[in-house]
Amino acid sequence: MRLTFAVFATSFVMSSSAFAQVPGEVEACRLSGLATIKKRSPSLDQITFDMESLAVSKANTKVGDTPIKMVVMGDAYLQRDKTDKPNRFVCLLSDEGEVVLTFFTEQ
Repeated sequence: MRLTFAVFATSFVMSSSAFAQVPGEVEACRLSGLATIKKRSPSLDQITFDMESLAVSKANTKVGDTPIKMVVMGDAYLQRDKTDKPNRFVCLLSDEGEVVLTFFTEQ
């Protein structure tokens, strides 16, 4: 079962050229989070991570029956028409590398 949930996210801006150096799992989290938030806020067209605050941790746990192999946490910006507020970001990835959960919350 794929759970994707978003409520809004965290801190410093990273240039888009830095995404070329981002692990595939982190980019999967960014794209999944962006797709989910665009459903609620169609004007949103960019999420950027603060790579210095980003923690990418291996995991060996489950959410329900879904194995979780990685947790990505850190600061992100949700670009909007009027403001760009800092937010906290959490993403869970399954043992197959699929995004199970994306979560954003304003600080």
